[in-house]
Amino acid sequence: MSVIGKDDFVSGFVPHHNHGSVDYTGMSVNHVHQCLDITSPPIMTQDGGHIHYTEGYVLFEDGHTHHYQAYSGPAISVGNGMHVHYYDFHTSEENGHRHHVKGVDHPAPGTK
Repeated sequence: MSVIGKDDFVSGFVPHHNHGSVDYTGMSVNHVHQCLDITSPPIMTQDGGHIHYTEGYVLFEDGHTHHYQAYSGPAISVGNGMHVHYYDFHTSEENGHRHHVKGVDHPAPGTK
């Protein structure tokens, strides 16, 4: 069994990995929420790539929270044997508004 460290170069696909992210929602009704996230393991796509599913709640702020469910975009190689995924989604509507969340998750091992 080989062990992959967080700084190891890994060419190709790593089957059992996930991504984390720490981000803020866009502003709506004069406030933002922090969004802490861990994705599902990879979901293979027809073109041989993969995406990730995520769901959760943004942190409580301004007296409420929001739920989200989303899929990432495909893997984007960022060098050093790592890749990321772009995400772009909206939260659920609460208190008459919702928030936009977009960005890139934290790098994970594998070039694709």
